[in-house]
Parts: sequence; structure tokens; C-alpha cells
Amino acid sequence: MTPRLRRLLAGAAAMTGVLMVLGVYTAASGAGLTCAGRWPFCDGFLGLFPANWGSFIEWFHRLVAMLTGFLILGTTVKAWREGVDPRVRWALVVATVILPFQIVLGALTVTEYEWVILTAHYVVATSIFTAVVAAAAWGLVDRGIPRIADAIRLALVGAPIMLVLAPHSFVSFGPLTQATYYLVGLATYAALVAATLWASAAHSTRADVYGRLRLITAPASVVVVALLIAGRQVYGPTLQLAHLGGTVVALVLVVAAAIVVRGGLPVPREAVTNDAD
Repeated sequence: MTPRLRRLLAGAAAMTGVLMVLGVYTAASGAGLTCAGRWPFCDGFLGLFPANWGSFIEWFHRLVAMLTGFLILGTTVKAWREGVDPRVRWALVVATVILPFQIVLGALTVTEYEWVILTAHYVVATSIFTAVVAAAAWGLVDRGIPRIADAIRLALVGAPIMLVLAPHSFVSFGPLTQATYYLVGLATYAALVAATLWASAAHSTRADVYGRLRLITAPASVVVVALLIAGRQVYGPTLQLAHLGGTVVALVLVVAAAIVVRGGLPVPREAVTNDAD
């Protein structure tokens, strides 16, 4: 795999995460509603220029979405041209195929703004993010395996912050808090997914260590992504308690993963990458 494709994979994953955080802030601040009456235009001059801060946020979100979409598409094309690991290529294909559905849902969040549509929009975005993160993790597997412990440490920082910022629990869940929560949550989720995939690719004389780690990080990533999706719901006392309980479970799992890697991971003899270097 060429260095350029490695950078594209990492960049696509990062840009997708940033786009999701920006989308959360746009929805939470109600900025999308500034363009609801004239979509696909907005409320500025000729409907093409922001008239206020809210419409600027909406337009900026659209710009980042366009750039991210082209980045994912370009990365997919380059991955197939290079003939890299099939897992990388097909993960990118999944992300690319889903993109049109996300565009349609994005339009509906502006024109309709119903919680069902908002939730579907976020679920599809999460699916794209997962596919791109998986592609990046598989593409960087040879460099990632030695950094499994770093990924766990990142998750160990993120999980407590998610607990503190849990929706409608300890702090006001305004637009900025929501954006911060999802920035931390997505970083934590990406770290856990990467650690899981890298541990799965590691082979050593003590492969049981990677196996135990995988059995912890995989469910932890599922719990974290479920929390992120649940955070887009209309909250009541029951969901609030369930969310807090899930966050505690995620924190416990991440701590358990940190304990596993605390003594150091064995150096793998080989990594299954299937790269065409």
C-alpha cells in the first residue's frame, strides 16, 4: 500500500468523524431550519449565500459533507486501482454505496426535521464512519498492531468524559456539549474498533492475549456506538438511566482492556495484511 493511500484512509476516517460532529452541532443548534423553506437553497442573497450565523453553519456543513463524500469516493477508487487488501476495498465500497442514502436523509433533516429522520440520518452516518474506520484500520494494520495499547489508552481517556457529558445527566446538553460529547465518543469508538481489528490480525506465541483483548474491545465498541445512537433520541427518565448504565458498562470494559495491555503485548510474529506493497 502506498503512503498516499494510507494518508487518504486516515484522512477519510478523520473527515467523516468531523462531519458527524458538525452535523450534530448543526441539528442541535437548529441551524438546518434556516434553510428549510428554500432547500436546496437557503435564506441569503439568491439563496446561495449565508444570511446569518445559522445559515452559515448549515452551508458549512454542506461544504464539509461534499468534500468528505468526494474524499471517500476518491479513496475507494485509488484502493481498487492499487489492488490492496480486499477488506479495505470492500469496506470503502460499503461506505460509498451508502453515501447517496445519507444525502437524501440529509435533505429530509432540513425539510422535515423529525426525530425519526434525524436518527436514521445519524445511523447511516455511523455506518459510513464504521466502514471507513475499518478500512483505515485494515490498511494500517502493520503499523497499528504495535499501537494497540495507544488505542486503548485513548479509549480510557474518552470513556470517563462520555460519562461526565452523558445526555441530560450531569451537565446541560446544549449544542456545544453535544458536539464535544460526540467528538469524544466517536474518537473512543474508532479507537476500540481499530484495537479490535488490529488484535484480530495479530499472531504471536501468546495469541491468547490478543484473543482476550478482542473479546473485551469488540463488545465495548458495540456499547459505545449504541450510546452514541441513543444520544440522538428524545430523552425521558428511563432512557437517561439506561444511557448512564450503558456508559458505566463501556467504562468497565475499557478499564478491563487497559488491564490486559498493562503488562505489555507480545510482539506478533506476523500480521495478515494482504497488502500489495
